[in-house]
Amino acid sequence: MQTSLRGRLGTVLLICGSLAALSCNRSGDKRIAFIPKGRAHVFWQSVHAGAIAAMRETPGYQIIWNGPASETDYEGQIKIMDAAINQHVDAICLAPIDKKILVTLVEHARAVNIPVFIFDSPVDTETFTAQIATNNYQGGQMAAKRMGELLKGTGKIAEVAVQPGSASTMAREQGFEETIASDFPGIKIVDKQYGMADFAQSLKVAENMLVAAPDLNGMFASNESSSVGAARALKSHQGTTLVGFDSSPQLLEALKSGVINSLIAQDPFQMGYKSMKAAVEKLKGGNPERIQNISPTLVTHENMDTPEIQAKINPDLDKYLKN
Repeated sequence: MQTSLRGRLGTVLLICGSLAALSCNRSGDKRIAFIPKGRAHVFWQSVHAGAIAAMRETPGYQIIWNGPASETDYEGQIKIMDAAINQHVDAICLAPIDKKILVTLVEHARAVNIPVFIFDSPVDTETFTAQIATNNYQGGQMAAKRMGELLKGTGKIAEVAVQPGSASTMAREQGFEETIASDFPGIKIVDKQYGMADFAQSLKVAENMLVAAPDLNGMFASNESSSVGAARALKSHQGTTLVGFDSSPQLLEALKSGVINSLIAQDPFQMGYKSMKAAVEKLKGGNPERIQNISPTLVTHENMDTPEIQAKINPDLDKYLKN
């Protein structure tokens, strides 16, 4: 993969920042490196906040938070992971951009006695200590059932997918597609394109699909960036029902205004919280539950303001990230 000079410089600065953070350790603290897929989306900020909440409950443990700027920059994520291993952190919490590319480093960490905790998205190796993630296949099923209900079992739909190799979003898309095929044979998926975890690219592919099939009845978008892109495309295209995935201020505003009909929301705050707790438990000599699934939630205009939903979609990030 070729990268621009700006991209190379950005990666160098990112890794330098990572090394500096790793070397700045409070005396005696156990260091836990958190490596998300990216830094831009609200989802990752919520994971970070949850991890900090757990850290505050367990003195003596320090979070080293660093991820690539883009969720497609697997080379940047590899370098950050490699830096964490070389600095001999006590544990690593990783959200792999690609389920295969990060396998070697996960296995290397295990070989040098650094436990790895996978969050958000699976990896194709069994050498991790625990995995904390949304039940993504279930989330895809939930989206399909909602779409089938809204379209009364008939119509043409399209998907704004995320990117090949991203296990979490691939599972959502699989759950959606298989449930549509089995439960709603009158609904046909006529197009599927990848937004590559980018807002602008997701908007572009959504617009392209609407031009190719202006009579689309529905659209499914399988993460935050794809949902934002699809919502922007549908602002000027009435009559297409959008079911999205994830939540953010933009998405919640689109839900409130009716551009989005429904969202399948994760609980990224709990994902960060549980990942940190699992790492601390292991470092204290315990055995955390190996597979920890977090159920997704259907969010609609009718229930979005309830306390239960607000706790998941609108955590107080400033309380954790600005202190």
